[in-house]
Amino acid sequence: MNYDSFYRRSIDQPEAFWAEQADKIAWYEKPKTILSQDKNGFYRWFEGGLMNSCYLAVDYHVEQGRGDKTAIIYDSAATKKVVKYSYVQVQTEVAKIAGALQTLGVCKGDTVVLYMPMIPEAAFSMLACARLGAVHSVVFGGFAPHELAIRIDDARPNVIISASCGIEFDKVIPYKPLLDEAIHLAEHKVSNCLIFQRPILQASMVDGRDIDFISYVNASKSVDCVAVNATDPLYVLYTSGTTGKPKGIVRDNGGHAVALNFSMEYIYDVKPNEVFWAASDVGWVVGHSYIVYAPLIYGCTTVFFEGKPVRNPDAGTFWRVIEDHKVNVFFTAPTAFRAIKKEDAEAKLKTKYDTSSLKSIFVAGERCDPPTLEWLQQIAQVPIIDHWWQTESGWGIVANMMGVERFPVKAGSATKPVCGFDVQVLGENGQQLGANEEGYVCIKLPLPPSCLPTLWNDDERFITSYLNKFDGYYLTGDGGYIDEDGYVFIMGRVDDVINVAGHRLSTGEMEEIVGSHKAVAECAVVGITDELRGQRPIGLVVLKDGADFTQDEMEHELVQLIREQIGAVAFFRNAVVVKRLPKTRSGKILRKTIRQIIDGEQFTVPSTIDDVNILTEIEECIRNRKIGVFQSEAKQAS
Repeated sequence: MNYDSFYRRSIDQPEAFWAEQADKIAWYEKPKTILSQDKNGFYRWFEGGLMNSCYLAVDYHVEQGRGDKTAIIYDSAATKKVVKYSYVQVQTEVAKIAGALQTLGVCKGDTVVLYMPMIPEAAFSMLACARLGAVHSVVFGGFAPHELAIRIDDARPNVIISASCGIEFDKVIPYKPLLDEAIHLAEHKVSNCLIFQRPILQASMVDGRDIDFISYVNASKSVDCVAVNATDPLYVLYTSGTTGKPKGIVRDNGGHAVALNFSMEYIYDVKPNEVFWAASDVGWVVGHSYIVYAPLIYGCTTVFFEGKPVRNPDAGTFWRVIEDHKVNVFFTAPTAFRAIKKEDAEAKLKTKYDTSSLKSIFVAGERCDPPTLEWLQQIAQVPIIDHWWQTESGWGIVANMMGVERFPVKAGSATKPVCGFDVQVLGENGQQLGANEEGYVCIKLPLPPSCLPTLWNDDERFITSYLNKFDGYYLTGDGGYIDEDGYVFIMGRVDDVINVAGHRLSTGEMEEIVGSHKAVAECAVVGITDELRGQRPIGLVVLKDGADFTQDEMEHELVQLIREQIGAVAFFRNAVVVKRLPKTRSGKILRKTIRQIIDGEQFTVPSTIDDVNILTEIEECIRNRKIGVFQSEAKQAS
């Protein structure tokens, strides 16, 4: 198939193109309109279509005589446990959980929050919500109570499903105390919590609110799928916003199913019955799209992995899973491979395993840096495909579409736009830029199926966050350029959201937390380059006059404050006390310049800077703390 003609048709004739793709899934009633606009002028896909995402992912395959095929392989490196579930077994588990939720009063359109580790019950619970037409909102397991409380207040769930603990390496992380604190902090009070008690840790239960998951589900009756509109929400997933308040990304049922089904064939070049493994977490969009929904809708076997790429027991874990389960297509974040490379640079552990089943490796979640790409190409000897997408899109925006036409890989580029995404690079005034000119990466409307139609209960923020910058375009928030061959290069965020090992976190929110300390007069938090995680935040703080804190004391307290408010995922490890912050004459803190100093990049001193001498002072403070490029200098000197 020719990419250019296939892609061009998706842009020039979107309704005809996506009508053909919609015919590939099983509708209760086919859509009456392929592309429309609602009362707010927002684009909607497949209006009038009736369907159910759980039916597509589970029941449909059972009806087609594939019930005995393996649907989910649960592989827990943390507990050394492997369980395989057929489509019939998944159907049985999901139908009973749906029955339990229905008994607790959950109906079509209600919301349920999931705060779960990577256990099969997390996937079953997501599908159970979809079965009822309820909206699930998964919060990354282990997120701090403050963050969970914000999401509870925004989603306003009828029920919360959680577990007693998560397991990382040899460490047990009690979830229940975090959940209890979040419920205490939240204004919205939840009537019932279903708690899955893991054998390794039994959580204490709150009388009248907490219900034992296992016994309650086992006593529940199975229920069938409820028909929903294609435009009804399937889930809400929160992503960091620049204001500190997370944005609730809404995913609809119809567009999501059609786009994910399309992506399995044309992006990942996978076949039904093959084994697809996305090493992620259901707290992230990758877990929603490519651990749960896409593989099951398409009829693949999906690997549900609990563990880390290293120390479970070693950096050969990924290769072991690929051999054990004959994985055909593997998908994870570059940060996972950087962790493996750090511990096994020569890939000696890989030689212990037979990975011949593997056809390709896909990476996403952050830019795949050229050294990691080259290392993977050398050791894996299969195509390494970087692709770029967002929580907002739910699937790949830019990719090497392996099921269409395979292009040579260019380091630093995710290759070319995926069908349906009219990707353009615009200048400050909205003009389309030429080849190799860096600007705002935007997508011309309408967005293709699966992309967010709006934000949860916040149409105005949807407009201001994504649509106001350039008329007729969706603002991705990333900067980059398109080269003369049509390859897209994403260079990084244009706002203050950073990507720490796949977690999108707001430095603006961290500044609010750091600034709340009684001794801090003002502060700046910037994202600096981190070899393992892609980025990590550090803080620069100016203390109030008379504040009696040493540098080490201040750093310790601020690190703890971020950990309590956001969680360990932020990887906030450094807070440097400085006399003053570099600013423009208008008072804007020069965050980009601070980052460039710490990363050792060449930079031009802004003409609007208030006092150029402050940059030398900042550099000296950073050098003394041996952070960023100065850490490398110190290592070389020693």
